[in-house]
Amino acid sequence: MPRLISRRDLLKRAGVLGAAAALPSPRALSAGAHAPLAQPVRPPGSAAAPEALEHLSADELQTLEAFVARLIPSDANGPGATEAHAARYIDRALGSALASFREAYSKGLVALDQYARSARGRAFAQLPADAQDAVLTEVESDAAPGFPESGAFFSLVRFHTIQGTFCDPYYGGNANFVGWDLIGYPGVRTTVGPEEQRLGTDIPPNHKSAYDYALFTKAAASASPAPGDHHGD
Repeated sequence: MPRLISRRDLLKRAGVLGAAAALPSPRALSAGAHAPLAQPVRPPGSAAAPEALEHLSADELQTLEAFVARLIPSDANGPGATEAHAARYIDRALGSALASFREAYSKGLVALDQYARSARGRAFAQLPADAQDAVLTEVESDAAPGFPESGAFFSLVRFHTIQGTFCDPYYGGNANFVGWDLIGYPGVRTTVGPEEQRLGTDIPPNHKSAYDYALFTKAAASASPAPGDHHGD
């Protein structure tokens, strides 16, 4: 029986920084679900860009933020997609790597909100967490009347939420490195000493983006990833 992904399942599937590659692509929207990460939103070493809407409307973002918050919720184990700014990552990416999904998001978020109103009497973002989970379970299993291909939309958002939670912060998600801290990824290092390579060694996080190193620059990166390349540029 279809169900919401749990934090435990998420971490099993993620495991490493390339978490998004572990999930299957959506059925009806698979053509671009494995798109590269969004274009960077800041140059190396600069302050993060202001949190302003770029492509979604205020209502769409409110619904999306409530959606991603239930996919990777904040709990006793630590922060989740909300703190990682996964919804903001998606908003920005809809103008670049995920641009082909702008219409899918617009229609899907409206359909989700309409279904929540018809089935539970309130907008999705206004429902309590347990009711949101129930709605999303129905959406995931294609059991939401009036919401065609709802399961494909659920999978699409889940995939991009994981991207936004665990991507390099350079791309607008994983704010304050909360995603990397959640899975115990210590951060990008250009050199690793013998002590750090020992099994069981506890390596403290350095909270550095790959683009904080001169070695990794947009000029040196591939602008046209090969099909199936999930690592961004």
